Amino acid sequence: MNKDQVKGVLKDIAGKVQEKTGQLVGSKEQQVKGLGKQISGKAEKTYGDAKKVLKDSSKHP
Repeated sequence: MNKDQVKGVLKDIAGKVQEKTGQLVGSKEQQVKGLGKQISGKAEKTYGDAKKVLKDSSKHP
């Protein structure tokens, strides 16, 4: 895994925790922020996945 993949996964997990915490305390704002982090994390992981594919494909002609 490259750093973008790791950061993306961690951000996604943090977003899930924040969303659940928001649900438990009844805070729609925290739920929305958590969902935003999840989306951002997934996008960052996808970017990292793409970088890895390109790097791997350049090694094998």
